[in-house]
Amino acid sequence: MAAVTPSPDVSPVSAATTNGQFPRDSFCLNLSTLPDASNFVLKSTLKSPHLLESPNGFYTGTGALNGNFKKRPRNMSQSSGTDREMSTDTTQAQTNGAAPTSNGEPRPNTKKRPSTDTIDYPRRRATIACEICRSRKSRCDGSRPKCRLCTELNAECIYREPGIKLDAGDKLILEHLSRIEGLLQSNLANGLGLSTHSPAASNSTSEELLARSTGNMAALGLIPAMNGLGTWNNSSSNISTMPKTHTTPALHLLKMPMIRELVSRPYDPQVLLQLEMNREPLSLGTSLGLDLSNTGAYVQAFFERVNVWYACVNPYTWTSYYQTALSHGFREGPESCIVLLVLALGHAGSEGSISQQPPDKDPPGLAYFSAAWALLPSLVTRNSLLSAQCQILAAAYLFYLVRPLEAWNVMTSASMKLQLLLGAPGRLPPHEKELSERVYWNTLMFESDLLAELDLPHSGIAPLEETVGLPGGFEDVGAEALGRDELWYFLAEIALRRLLNRVSHLIYAKTNPITSIAQLDPLVAELDYQLTQWYEGLPMPIQFPHGRVPLQNTVQTVLRLRYFACRTIIFRPYILLVLQDENLALDPNVQDNCRKCLEACIRQLEHITAHHAGHLPYLWQGALSIVSQTLLVMGATMSPSLSALLPPPHQMDIIIDDVVLEIERYARLAPSLQLSAEIIREAEQRRQDWLRRAGLKV
Repeated sequence: MAAVTPSPDVSPVSAATTNGQFPRDSFCLNLSTLPDASNFVLKSTLKSPHLLESPNGFYTGTGALNGNFKKRPRNMSQSSGTDREMSTDTTQAQTNGAAPTSNGEPRPNTKKRPSTDTIDYPRRRATIACEICRSRKSRCDGSRPKCRLCTELNAECIYREPGIKLDAGDKLILEHLSRIEGLLQSNLANGLGLSTHSPAASNSTSEELLARSTGNMAALGLIPAMNGLGTWNNSSSNISTMPKTHTTPALHLLKMPMIRELVSRPYDPQVLLQLEMNREPLSLGTSLGLDLSNTGAYVQAFFERVNVWYACVNPYTWTSYYQTALSHGFREGPESCIVLLVLALGHAGSEGSISQQPPDKDPPGLAYFSAAWALLPSLVTRNSLLSAQCQILAAAYLFYLVRPLEAWNVMTSASMKLQLLLGAPGRLPPHEKELSERVYWNTLMFESDLLAELDLPHSGIAPLEETVGLPGGFEDVGAEALGRDELWYFLAEIALRRLLNRVSHLIYAKTNPITSIAQLDPLVAELDYQLTQWYEGLPMPIQFPHGRVPLQNTVQTVLRLRYFACRTIIFRPYILLVLQDENLALDPNVQDNCRKCLEACIRQLEHITAHHAGHLPYLWQGALSIVSQTLLVMGATMSPSLSALLPPPHQMDIIIDDVVLEIERYARLAPSLQLSAEIIREAEQRRQDWLRRAGLKV
């Protein structure tokens, strides 16, 4: 790997983490803290995906998803071309002026696909700031051997001298963060105040506010109750996967100050899981007729509206799958099961949100799903990739039906297969590699979405992400394709899901407590920086505008909502701290971070029907996220300092009323959503009563 020199544009903070590491994504989708992420160069022109057509049919901007793309030596004219093969071979060829072919494409590289973490970074001049000042975004006076801040903190003062060549990016980050972790541990152990705040406008000093916030965090459940400040968990773990225990779920907010006043009784966060466990099983009668007259329309709908979310059906081999299924009468084999599930999802995708369907009729696609479900028992015991693909498609339809635990059961079975198939080299033939990557990432994202809301066992699939690559495009086998190979959204969602997992690990994990605002600030700054880098690295056809203009593109709409959901949970701890102690809002930094959180909440709630764009893959997950943001905003309206950061009270009433009505429309779909609807309905009634008693409403 080429040597890397430091950059002034490196992330604002390299904060201490669970084991002294901020991981960089091996596939580098703009989630790392590595220098000069904005200067990655797109190595080849990319065909624009079908749903995301750019004006000239190509995307030639820099840093698509912040990765260098190398075209495989195969025909991918209809694929999204997002083959994240970031190799020094490609970079070196560009550096040496290797000429492109006559049609403007780079010459294909037939060498063996290298590791995805071999990236050549441009060199930039180092700053004179020491590493501590750089991490805290403080002005460094450059004094030697110690600057003023490091002298005050009794910290090791380290300068990166210009011209010194550093080792690979990962090693640099690990060394840098190890020093910062040591500094934090030393200061925590010695009881020193690590203030990053200006003195408040009141008589309270910044140090007093920070001392008070330490106790507040324990009370809020951001850290476990304990004597002292706690310790770091030095065990090896991947913080880009969901932690075993965390306080991210919506119902944890009901334990928080002010918000707990909005419900008449306490709720155990496990109640949603218990409700889903006690739910009546899915009824799939054998009398459902199988109408094959509209298969063409449903297949087209699948490739135009559904496969963009999952990217796990090959449009080039679809015809052969269909012919095989037809020859078996759709009664046996994985091909029959896959075809039936595609028809089920295609029918669902053509009818819009399931929340808008008549409750007295079967959901769209249920007949096809019932036929596929009858084939699954014979496939569950097969150790083949096609069997795992069937299970992931079945889980996708179960998510559409708002059946999260059924989806989890099917998904975990697929996870076991994948762990067996991907656990050692040679168990899969080379031509199945691309499909295996797509099935793997779907499985990991399904599990992460479920673990974010329910306390479920982990399947054990997460560690494989260190060895499984990113999808790069199905090989065109020369057959007529019924759709385009959509990848841009899928890759962007992989990166964002990993970042969401990091947020849960670094801020909400119970095993890695955050003990003060001084500790929280650098973590939040780092995570917010990574989210910004993720957004800036999106290819232009899917990069959404930040403004409030409604979007016609469903992919952009969903990504924008997911972006603001991630931003909300990054900054949420500040809202909870201010609800515990209003004086903390006197700190300008705390107030600014509260504003960022509330703004992100409002952006998700003000046009609530925009969420329909992602209801096929995300209705259940999105509904619980909406409930969480609504409870947070309700609590903020009851706080003098936080309510000043929100829209006017009458506008907030309209927004909240619209949300309550929307969640009530979902209530019939799942018992967990029914309880969620009851909670926010009661919470709004009690909020209005509280405002009247406080004289804030007539």
